[in-house]
Amino acid sequence: MTTPVAVLIGPPGAGKTTVGRLVAEQLGTEFIDTDKLIETEQQLTISDIFVERGEAHFRELEADAVARATSAGGVVAVGGGAPMTEATAQLLAPLPVVFLDVSIADAAGRVGFSGARPLLAVNPRATWTRLMGERRPTYERLATWIVSTEGREPADVAAEIVAKVRNHE
Repeated sequence: MTTPVAVLIGPPGAGKTTVGRLVAEQLGTEFIDTDKLIETEQQLTISDIFVERGEAHFRELEADAVARATSAGGVVAVGGGAPMTEATAQLLAPLPVVFLDVSIADAAGRVGFSGARPLLAVNPRATWTRLMGERRPTYERLATWIVSTEGREPADVAAEIVAKVRNHE
């Protein structure tokens, strides 16, 4: 098993995919987005998996995808709810985890709180705020580093993470 150089966690709209790609590029390593991995393998969107097979089934797929992705090394971005699954949280605990912290204003601007985010389909702002309240303690507990993305460009956030990873090696 290869250890990832960084695992990005955080709520929808934190920039995990965008920043993760940049970090991987700068470190000359692979990037894996577990949501994209699931969509490719299942040939369905995350929203369709939620609707057609239910959240419990999605969480099983997600736990498996995170386990495989983190054993492949590189930079890994995991879905916002992934760390809430106990087996996934235990898997992430010893790894170099970056919690991308974001304000609701920035998150709304990035994801638009569209139907593509199944857990945000009804009353997205209130749901995001509730989910963040529930998830923040887990994100913070698992984080090796907490990096704020509020009001920042992805390249700036990526540069901070790359510096942290290089100082950690």
